[in-house]
Amino acid sequence: MKTIDAIPTNKIQRASKLVSTGVKVGGNYLKYYGEKLINPETTKDKLNEENAEDIYNGLKNLKGSALKVAQMLSMEKNIMPQAYVEKFSLAQFQVPPLSAPLVRKVFTSYFGDVPESLYDSFDANSVAAASIGQVHRATKDGKQLAVKIQYPGVADSISSDLALVKPIALRMFNIKAKDSEKYFKEIEGKLLEETNYILEVQQGKEIAIACSHIPNLKFPDYYESLSGPRIITMDWMRGKHLSEFTKTNTNHQVANTIGQALWDFYMFQMHQLRRVHADPHPGNFMVDDSHALIAIDFGCVKAVPNEFYEPYFELAKPENINDPEVFLEKMYALEILKSGDSPEEIKFFAELFHEMLSLFTKPFHNKTFDFSDTVFFGKIAALSDKYSKNTELRKMDGNRGSKHFLYINRTFFGLYNLLHDLGATVEIDAYKAYK
Repeated sequence: MKTIDAIPTNKIQRASKLVSTGVKVGGNYLKYYGEKLINPETTKDKLNEENAEDIYNGLKNLKGSALKVAQMLSMEKNIMPQAYVEKFSLAQFQVPPLSAPLVRKVFTSYFGDVPESLYDSFDANSVAAASIGQVHRATKDGKQLAVKIQYPGVADSISSDLALVKPIALRMFNIKAKDSEKYFKEIEGKLLEETNYILEVQQGKEIAIACSHIPNLKFPDYYESLSGPRIITMDWMRGKHLSEFTKTNTNHQVANTIGQALWDFYMFQMHQLRRVHADPHPGNFMVDDSHALIAIDFGCVKAVPNEFYEPYFELAKPENINDPEVFLEKMYALEILKSGDSPEEIKFFAELFHEMLSLFTKPFHNKTFDFSDTVFFGKIAALSDKYSKNTELRKMDGNRGSKHFLYINRTFFGLYNLLHDLGATVEIDAYKAYK
């Protein structure tokens, strides 16, 4: 893969790159409308492909939070057009890496020494590159190691990057600028945490210890003497990324075993630890030769406060969803309904969320659930499509829900999609045996 020798780090450079990308996207729309005048049957498929290509190409060399947003969007399989999902999913672990000379320069600036003096061997060519950092192979004292190096300028550019994409996000999600700050502060805070590699090592060690008793689940060991704010050294874990594994696996029993480990891992964190690995994309999980699941990235961990946890999971119970009084009470507790809402807004959002939650919490209503069920995922896609085209919703105040929804919903959408890709059937309450 082609490497890069520099990353735009200041606000003007990054803004210019995003503006040039916007010009290309605008050109694609002009071409599309011109073709549609000639042929009214022209679809948006080609437009989506060209836009996805141009946006991804613009973001992949910026890296950082701009590329992280693309990675997050790639998980929204039921919302984003397929062309965007396919292209943006490359942000998970297949972006152009830093060149070997730049790697040595960055490493020296972070650690004060060249990598070859700290390890017995160090491969300056990256084996995997994502939105915030890239991974290199190394050895020391007979151990195979993975060294994750953060891209220069990533942490410093988060606030300015988000300011640039904020107007687009407000339009995309029908959020009014007024009172939207809590959502953007939540995203900014989590992205800043992801650039703090000392925190990531701490979180990885704590969750690994807490979850060590869950079957078929493995974690790398971390080496703090060879780690720092922008560099992490951990065990080299042998296996395939989850996305690679699901493409070739035909053994349904193995899929169930891995899926159960994944489900138990998330449910144990959510219900017992009240903090959860909130970045469930395939690049953060591997499967080894013994079919154990390996969790390898703990940069994004979301704490689940009790005032959010209780009403959120109370609404996973059918008896609460279908009790109008209890349902409305939880809607207010979760900030979906507001004290100043009109009767029209209360009726609209209560009906909308009742329909959504009745469907989305369906796995929790059974002892086992088959995540290969295409009907279930088809209904989720249809519901997403229905409300994305709802003209009444666009007139409403889109600032709905606690800020905690952002990462908790993202976690569940990602988890459901991973289990769907595996085609796994899981026992819903099996995690309770590991308290």
